[in-house]
Amino acid sequence: MPEHDLDTSSVHGTYERLIALLDSAGVPYRLVDHEPEGATEAVCALRGHPASEAAKCLVLRVKVDRRTTRHVLAVVPGDRRVDLDAVRTLYGARYAGFCDAATAQRLARAVPGTVLPFSFDPELELVADPEVVARPRLYFNAARLDRSLCLSGADYRRLAGPRVERIATAAREAS
Repeated sequence: MPEHDLDTSSVHGTYERLIALLDSAGVPYRLVDHEPEGATEAVCALRGHPASEAAKCLVLRVKVDRRTTRHVLAVVPGDRRVDLDAVRTLYGARYAGFCDAATAQRLARAVPGTVLPFSFDPELELVADPEVVARPRLYFNAARLDRSLCLSGADYRRLAGPRVERIATAAREAS
């Protein structure tokens, strides 16, 4: 599904749902407005923090067997990459790879570059690397290219309830 085909009310709704969740839980957070950007390194520069403090959010397709496919929202530090072998092993799966754009947008209810480290869809399982939840400050685009959010990794863990597993590897190991 091309970006312009994603229902804009759905995207707006994702942002509103996130803010409502944070406000209702009384979690301290900070909004950061910036030039529209979705690439991790570039948006970190705009927000003024190291990439290690960013939450990189990737929607994955995990084939457990011929008949069973699961969708996983993998959250890793911005200076790392998702370890697909670790995800595959975690699920005892035959295959783990990146989801097609249309499915990712439907499940994440956000366009590429704005995927939240929260899942608002029961078909999208949330797994975060321990380094993400350990951060005193965690930045991510807030379902918008022009606005980001910062909160503590501990508050993120408490509110989002991710499965916490080691799923990140050093970016330099990328092939």
